[in-house]
Amino acid sequence: MAKVFVVDEQPMYRQGIRASLSRMPDVEIAGEGDLSDAVLAPIDSLMPDVVILGADSANAESLRICRAIKQRAPSVSILILSADAQEDEHVFQAIKAQAAAILGRNVSADDLSRAISRCAGGEHPINETLTSRPRVAEQILLQFHELSREKETASFMSPLTPKEMEVLRFMAEGLLNKQIADKLDVTEQTIKNHITSILRKLNANARTQAVVIAIKKGLVILPKD
Repeated sequence: MAKVFVVDEQPMYRQGIRASLSRMPDVEIAGEGDLSDAVLAPIDSLMPDVVILGADSANAESLRICRAIKQRAPSVSILILSADAQEDEHVFQAIKAQAAAILGRNVSADDLSRAISRCAGGEHPINETLTSRPRVAEQILLQFHELSREKETASFMSPLTPKEMEVLRFMAEGLLNKQIADKLDVTEQTIKNHITSILRKLNANARTQAVVIAIKKGLVILPKD
């Protein structure tokens, strides 16, 4: 069951999305809000698995809200619905804002349901656009080439939250997801979401690589024998 929060500047559009979500058996509607900073507090409190974020007419405000949500709640996946979903520049900006997926505003209910399920499971469908959008891939590569120095790269990535640091230390001790979940008294899916965020922030492809990077950066200190 994926817990979903809907954000859009148009009340009627929010109502339409909620109506579609209500017919999806694996979706729980956590709440809704306008495209403003007022949605940040309820998202913090409800901690949904996925935020469906409608892009405003100029896109800038929706991307700002996207970045603000990820900064405050890195484990929340954001699915952007935009009229400009086919524009390379908007896809690039959505990737930079750490959106997990981007779809057109006219998306079908079936496609939306599949995207929600994937995002809730920690996947980032937006990355698949890089294979079909060479210009976006080129922009991403250029962005990282320009951030070649470690200090600059660190500033480009969001810092780990206290909870992510706690999970990372348990990972370094070799604990499995279920063991970490039991220790922190949360669900195993919550731990998976934290680990997905940790891997992304450390530019790691696997748990072991993340732990090695964390040790090298001094984020984790292994106990001495």
